[in-house]
Amino acid sequence: MSLNKAQAKQHAQACELLEKDTLTFNERCFVIENFHEGGDSNNKHGSAHFTPYDLANDFKLDVHGPRVLDLCAGIGVLAFAYLHGWDHGERLPQLVCVEMNPRYVEVGRKVLPEAEWIHGDIFDPDIQAMLKERDFTSVISNPPFGKNAMRGRKAPRYKGGLFEYALMDIASDLASYGAFIIPQGSAPFFFSGVQCYQDCRHPLPNDPQPGQAAANMKKYQPFTDATGIDLQAGAGVDTSIYRDEWRGVSPAVEIVTAEFDELQQARVAAEAEEPEQLDFLLAS
Repeated sequence: MSLNKAQAKQHAQACELLEKDTLTFNERCFVIENFHEGGDSNNKHGSAHFTPYDLANDFKLDVHGPRVLDLCAGIGVLAFAYLHGWDHGERLPQLVCVEMNPRYVEVGRKVLPEAEWIHGDIFDPDIQAMLKERDFTSVISNPPFGKNAMRGRKAPRYKGGLFEYALMDIASDLASYGAFIIPQGSAPFFFSGVQCYQDCRHPLPNDPQPGQAAANMKKYQPFTDATGIDLQAGAGVDTSIYRDEWRGVSPAVEIVTAEFDELQQARVAAEAEEPEQLDFLLAS
């Protein structure tokens, strides 16, 4: 992505700060807000667009718990906002950030040294297996959007081609609860930038966007059928006020949340039944 003059200057200043061994808190904040995702990397190839910090600061309202996993973490903006946006007292949350871009990981370790950084692809089964053992309370992500980022990757249950759905499928095995930033067109509701909340799952006769609601459900229904994940609106943040703060894009997005505990229990029960069914079939 090409940077304008102001972005290039700010990015260069951020990179100069990153040459230091240790950054002050103010320097870390400067890097968080000014290190450009396209400055050192082809961010379009991976559909990487860092969360605007003000949006991340509102996103923290939907994050909770002492053990938080940030997937496709970029340089750690979401985790940074959660750690420094609340008064956690003496018991700081344990943060784990997973990111496959090595430059982003390098920067993330400087601006968020409190976190454990894992350089790798969350679609790697070995990384998934390792994270399953960590008992996370929350999993969070602003993942790449759409089909281009998939590049042949496979999710456990969701067989469609949208990266945000595939990531949430994986995330549902890793924590008790999840909060995500996804395209508005992939959410089962409209909240941001509209006059009133609209649930696409339960359309009303006077819904203002019946065609768009149907289009959302055409994508969402196969996802929820395959995974059992039920996305909700969480605290209800209108993300449209930050639409112009993204760099290089101005996506309409929603913050969605989901509870995973009962879903995981149901999956374990279903897996336990499969050998019994197989034994029955073999015996008969």
